[in-house]
Amino acid sequence: MNRREVLKTLASCTLSLPGVSWSQALHDEPLTASQFGKDFLWGTATAAYQIEGAWNKDGKGPSIWDAFTHRRGTIKTGENGDVACDFYHRYPQDLDLLRSLGFDVFRFSLAWSRILPEGTGAPNAAGLAFYDRLVDACLERGIQPWITLYHWDLPLALHQRGGWTNRDIVGWFSEYTALSARRFGDRVKNWMVLNEPMAFTALGYLLGIHAPGEKGLQKFKRAVHHAVLCQAEGGRILRSEVPDSHIGTTFSVMPVHPRSAKEADQKAAARADALFNRLFIEPALGLGYPVDSFPYLWTLEKVMRSGDTEKMPFDFDFIGLQNYTRLVVRFSLFPPLMWAKQVKPHKVAGGREYLTDMGWEVYPLGIYEILKQFARYKGVRKIIITENGCAFPDHVSEDGVHDLRRIQYFESYLRQALRAKQEGVPLAGYFVWSLLDNFEWAEGYKPRFGLIYVDYKTQKRIVKDSGLWWKKFLSQR
Repeated sequence: MNRREVLKTLASCTLSLPGVSWSQALHDEPLTASQFGKDFLWGTATAAYQIEGAWNKDGKGPSIWDAFTHRRGTIKTGENGDVACDFYHRYPQDLDLLRSLGFDVFRFSLAWSRILPEGTGAPNAAGLAFYDRLVDACLERGIQPWITLYHWDLPLALHQRGGWTNRDIVGWFSEYTALSARRFGDRVKNWMVLNEPMAFTALGYLLGIHAPGEKGLQKFKRAVHHAVLCQAEGGRILRSEVPDSHIGTTFSVMPVHPRSAKEADQKAAARADALFNRLFIEPALGLGYPVDSFPYLWTLEKVMRSGDTEKMPFDFDFIGLQNYTRLVVRFSLFPPLMWAKQVKPHKVAGGREYLTDMGWEVYPLGIYEILKQFARYKGVRKIIITENGCAFPDHVSEDGVHDLRRIQYFESYLRQALRAKQEGVPLAGYFVWSLLDNFEWAEGYKPRFGLIYVDYKTQKRIVKDSGLWWKKFLSQR
C-alpha cells in the first residue's frame, strides 16, 4: 500500500477490531473535534526525564532516575535517559511539529534538579534560562504551556536525605514550587502539581521497580502521606504566587472490575479501587483516606501529625485523569492486607488479542467509566484527560510509519470520552500521551507511544500516520 492509499484509508478510518464487548458502545456517526465544543483543549503531554536528555549539562544536578538507570539490571533494555530525545537542544523543531499538527497545548514537566541541583538552596541560572526559552518558544508559536511541577525525577541529593519518606520534603517541595511559580508565573497560568502520585509512591517506594528502587510498606505509607501534603501545599503556593492561575494535579486511574459476582471478588475490587483511584483524590477533597473500603489504610494515621487533616485538602480548579486500560481483580490470600490479585488480560474474555506493547488491555469503555466515577465527586468541577495513548510496534517504511492500530485506539477512546461529556461530565480537555516516542521508564525505549517517531541513533523525527490523523481531526474545529 502506498502513502496515498494509506491516507485514503485513514480518512475513513473507524474502529474495526472485531469481537470486543465495548464495540457496541461505539456508533457510526463520524467523530469530529467540533463535537467536543469550541473551548475544548487539545494537547500533547511529555515528561522532562523521558525526553530532555542533557542529564548533566549546564549545571543540572543528578536525579533519582539518573542514578537508577545507571545501575545494572534496573531497566529491562539496559538503557537510560542520558540523551533520550535530545529535546533540550531540539525543542524548537519539536514545537514546530506540535503546532503543525494543530494542537493548542503542550504539557511538559520541569526537571527539579535542573532548576535546583541540590534540591534546595542556590538555583541554577542555566536551568531556569532553559525553561524561560521553552515557555517563550511555546508562546511565540501560539501554544499554551502547561507545567507539571513533579513528574518523578526527584533530585538525588534529596533522596540521600530520605526523599519522599522524609517529612522535610514538604518544605523542599514548597521552596521549589515557589521559585518556579515566581519565575514562570508571569507567562504560565496553567499548572499541575504532581504527576500520578500513586505510581511514583508505589513503584518507587513499595515495589522498587522504579526510581529510587526502595521497598517496604512503611516507606510507601510515609511517601503517600507526604505526597498528599505536597499536593495540597503546592496548590496553595501556586494560588498565592500566580495571578489568574489555573491549578490542577493528575492521577493515574482505571476502572476496577471484580472477576465475578462473588462477594469476595466484589470486596477485592473495592479495596483495589480505594488504593488505585481514591487514595489521593479524596484527601484533596477533604474526605480523608478511603478506609471505608480498605481498612488497612487507617495505619496512615501513624505517620500523620496534629493538624495534617486540615492541611490535606486543596480546592483544585481541575483534576487531570490519566487512563489507559482497566483493572480486573479477584480475591486472593496473597498479597496479604490487599487480599486481591489482578486477573491477567489474557484471562479476561477477548483480552489476549487486544493488548498494547505494555501488556495493557485495550478497553475504551474504561475511560467513560472512570470519567463518570470522578464526576460524581462534588468537589470535582472540571476534568481534563491529561494523558491517554498507546504503545504498539512501529515500523518505518519508505513512505512513513503506518500505525493504524494507534489511530483505532484514539478514535475508540475519544468516542467514549465524548459520550461521557455529552452525559454531563465536566470534561474540558484531552492531551495525547505522547508527542514523541521517548524513554518509557523501566521499559526503556522499546515501547513507542509517540505521534512522532524518533530514531534514537540519529534523532530524526518522522510524523506517524496517527499524527496525520490528529492533524485532520483537529482541522475540523
